Amino acid sequence: MKLPNSYGSVTKLSGKRRRPYIVRKTVGFHIDEKSQKVKQEFAIIGYARTKREGLQMLADYNKNPFDLTKAKITFEEVYEKWSKQKFKTISNSNINAYKASYKCCKNLYETPFKDLRLSNLQGVIDNCGKNYPTLRKLKVLFGQLYEYAMKNDICQKDYAQYVDIIQYKDRNPNKLERNKFTAEEIQTVWSLSEDKYYQTILMLIYTGVRVSELLNLKKENINLDEQYFDVVQSKTESGIRRVPIADKVLPFFKDWYYNNNCEYLLHINGKKFSYENYYDSYYMPLLNNIGINHTPHCCRHTCISMLTSANVNETIIKKIVGHKGKMSLTEKVYTHIDIKELLDAINLI
Repeated sequence: MKLPNSYGSVTKLSGKRRRPYIVRKTVGFHIDEKSQKVKQEFAIIGYARTKREGLQMLADYNKNPFDLTKAKITFEEVYEKWSKQKFKTISNSNINAYKASYKCCKNLYETPFKDLRLSNLQGVIDNCGKNYPTLRKLKVLFGQLYEYAMKNDICQKDYAQYVDIIQYKDRNPNKLERNKFTAEEIQTVWSLSEDKYYQTILMLIYTGVRVSELLNLKKENINLDEQYFDVVQSKTESGIRRVPIADKVLPFFKDWYYNNNCEYLLHINGKKFSYENYYDSYYMPLLNNIGINHTPHCCRHTCISMLTSANVNETIIKKIVGHKGKMSLTEKVYTHIDIKELLDAINLI
């Protein structure tokens, strides 16, 4: 069957191919320098498994033409174009969260965006091994990219809305064990400590506090001169305690203390952090960016481990981290420990 002029063509390519039929459209002509003959210039619409499929692809294009240049734009290129606009309007923490999500999509980078299907997106979700909060961020990224692509006629259907992450809500596909940071991992975080959000991870490691205790810490309960703070809100009775501030992280406490008028030590734009905001937009993206997988509780576990390795008395460790549990008779006698002893202990790690 001969196709009408300017309609396009479906041609079978040589060799063994999954999609052997090339569907293309003539977009112009030029004179070949060597042969001096007129040559056609083609734009490729796509590739098909059968000629019938190719003819349908061609018919769909002629019925609803789209920019063939845009048809070649890859997932990576859409992300680059979208991020140039988006990142101007959002905080650094959200930028980090999007960048961390994008790193999970390496298998999609070179795929033309219009060729993506639900199976491609779902494959990233199913195989990336991330926990549920991270999967939520990943789905948000997909949604943002599809919104951009559809606005710019790069694709015609939003597959992001069909991505299923609910199946992972009650089970963690990459459950992080409560294991300690290695010395190398701690050093990596230290190398980035000019960033005030990486500082918060070190503040957790070198105080042994629960993340909720640090997020709820008010400036009125901090004594920078004597290097301690009081935990007045905790999940356990033993958690109400006085915590020493190690020399190593004292500058970080001072920076956060003096950098604005918020009543809480840690804050975002002058407002107290929620746990979800800190965990989803800061803690996890920051560690994902440097290839480290640990929960906030691992910081506490690391502190305890380092104190133990430094041969710090078990009673002092319990006083610092606010461990619950029965105390031995010796520990009950040895309960009056001043802040200097606690500070000397924390400075051993």
